[in-house]
Parts: sequence; structure tokens; C-alpha cells
Amino acid sequence: MVVQIQILSKIINTNDYSIIENNLLTEEYFDGFLNEYNFIKNHVAQYGNVPDKTTFLANFPNFEFAEVQESDKYLVDTIREERLYAKLVPVIQKSAQLSNTDSNEAVKYLLSSVKELQPNYNLGGTDIVAQAQDRYEEYIKRKNNQDASFFTCGFEELDDITHGIQRGEELYVLFARTNQGKSWIVEKMCTHVWQLGYNVGYISPEMTANSIGYRFDTLYNNFSNKSLMWGRDDISQEEYENYIKTLSTKQNKFIVATPIDFDKKITVSKLRNWVQQYKLDMIAIDGITYMTDERYRRGDNKTTSLTNISEDLMSLSVELHIPVLVVVQANRENVDTPELENIRDSDGISHNASKVLSIKQIKDSNVVELCVKKQRFGLVNQTLKYHWDIDTGKFTWISNYDDATSQSQKEKAISSISKSYKDVTDVF
Repeated sequence: MVVQIQILSKIINTNDYSIIENNLLTEEYFDGFLNEYNFIKNHVAQYGNVPDKTTFLANFPNFEFAEVQESDKYLVDTIREERLYAKLVPVIQKSAQLSNTDSNEAVKYLLSSVKELQPNYNLGGTDIVAQAQDRYEEYIKRKNNQDASFFTCGFEELDDITHGIQRGEELYVLFARTNQGKSWIVEKMCTHVWQLGYNVGYISPEMTANSIGYRFDTLYNNFSNKSLMWGRDDISQEEYENYIKTLSTKQNKFIVATPIDFDKKITVSKLRNWVQQYKLDMIAIDGITYMTDERYRRGDNKTTSLTNISEDLMSLSVELHIPVLVVVQANRENVDTPELENIRDSDGISHNASKVLSIKQIKDSNVVELCVKKQRFGLVNQTLKYHWDIDTGKFTWISNYDDATSQSQKEKAISSISKSYKDVTDVF
């Protein structure tokens, strides 16, 4: 009975009914809690959402909620095993009784019961021949309305290579070593998508909402980030105030959340609810290692957990038809340009990603290098270089950098557009 309580509690606490729908858990799995199960099921069917805790307790005041930390997989495996056990016991008992008088009859009974005992979890699939019309219609939709299928990312030259950010089935990984600018790059992409008129969500494990907000102001309107962060008077107070007033008239949202907003446990299930609550069109997570693996089992190492999380994030993207951008740390400080194998703690992250972008700053300069290390539908190892004025958030494509034929020419190209690196603000 414990697992039934856990599942029902998790559904109400997370406002997420998917564990029932995705695993075809019918009322036969909820002996002893049939009324509770049917109440939730009917509420979802009639109103389109899970009943809240107050509504549920008004109908079942004696139900004792459990605090559930187990993954959906564990709960489903357990309730299926318990159901199979409950069906198996009467068969074993009856066959034992028959064997006392006639073993042949006992065996016949066992064999006849095998089909009924065989688990049937109705695994699905898609007939890509019979349903080819669906592909044609999706193609026409993409052809006639690119905006419905793709976002531009804020780097026009990068869009030429990757065709932007796909609005579903997109786990976009940005990785770099420490202090190379990966957080700025991902926030620039988010700011750009917000500018297009969409709702954006940003998970910031290390910085407050105001700090992210000041970066937003820098990227969106090129205010000096140092001046905003340090409270300096070298920007016009009136200009900044008018800008803030203009922002308040915008209808689309840029939602920033920290681990505290997720009760210090950022999970994919909570992200799903977060996306639905704010009607987000894209989300970014500034550090996948801050997430909690809902499929964790005792003995799992960090690599396994990060692989599970990346798989679940891709599934979330497919389910909700939104892109998920994730920042990842690279290891091996001695490598020049990080490769896929340098993603810290897990090659499963790059395996599950639809696009992977490495980020590197050219030493002693304000030049940042973006290299496409993976994309499912395009060329890889394509490199772009930008002059980055960190304080004002401006990125300028260096169109002739790779045309420089000698090392001295390359150094001249960098130095001609770079200022002293001592004046930069924080990078990350």
C-alpha cells in the first residue's frame, strides 16, 4: 500500500499526472485507494489539471500525504511488481492445492494462467509509413512559418550554421572551462528570444535575480554592467529610470529562478510545472550539476545521474515543445579548445544533446570563440569568433579573423579590436 500512497502524494504535490498517463497505471493498481485514484483521474479529465491539496483533502480528509523523493521509475517498477505479486499468489495457492490430488491438473492450471500473468505494458510506436502524412504537414508548417519551429539565437552567423534554436526536441548544451563566458552567452540567447516576444525562463544557481537582471539590462540596452553592479554615476539615472518604465509595459516574461525557488531541489518534474505555470517558450539552466536526478538509485555515480538528467531534459523538450538550453562545465584545463569528451562527469550529456557549442576566450583579449561541436542536422566543427565588449554586452563578429595567413596577422587582428583585459567585469 505504501507505493500507492507515494504515487498519489507525488501527483498532488507536483501537480503532475504524467506518471499515470505515461505508464498506463489503471485502477487495478490502486486497490485500497480506488476512490482517491478515480477522483484525481476524473478531475484531470473534466478540468484539465490535477486537484490541489486543499480540494483533495476536502474529499479525503483521512489521507496522509507522504514526502516522496523516489523517482518515477522506482515507483512504477514497484507498483507493477506488487500488482504482479498480488495476481501470482492465488495462482500458486490454487496450483498447490491441485497438486495434492493431481499434479497433471496443477501443471495444466499453471500453464493456462501464464498468459494472464504475463505483464502487458502496451509499449507504443509510430508507423512512419502509415503516418507519412503527418511528416508532410509538419514540413509545410515549417516551410510556411519558420518562427513556429525555430528561434534565432542572437548570433546571426551562428544561426547561419545551426538554423537557430529548434522549438522542440532541442537540448542545446553550451560548455567551457571556468571563466570563459558561457553564462553570458546563454543569457544573451535568452535575452534575444525574449526580445522576439516570447516567455523565457532562466535557472540561476549561483546569482540572484537582480544580478541576472543587470546582465539583462546590459545585453538588452548596453548599459555598463560595472556601473549597474557598483552603483556608479557614469550612466544617466534618468535614462535608466525611463528604460525601467518602458520594460514594465512589456507583456512577455523573463522569469529568473534560483534553487530556493525550487525548495533547493531542481528536478525535471518541477521544471515541467514551472514551464506550465509561466507558459514559458524556452528555458535555460545555468549549470546542469545543480539539478537533482529523480531516477537516482543507491550506488549511482555522478555520471549516471547527469546522463539521466540530460535524457529527462530532452524528453521534457519533446513533451512541451520548447527548447532547453543547458550550461555545462568542461574539464581538462590543459586542452586548447574543449571537445565533447571534455564535458565534465558525463559523455551522456553530449550523447543526449541535439546541439553542443563550445566556448573559449582567446588569451589576453576580448575575443570569444564559439565552435559547433555537435548538431544533428548540420555541419560540425564550425568556428566563429566575436569581439566581446563585456562591460556593454556587445558582440561583434570578426569576419576576417580566419583569413589572416600568419600568426602576426592574427595577433594584429585581435589586438586591433581588443581593449585591456584588466577592465572586464566577471565572466563565468
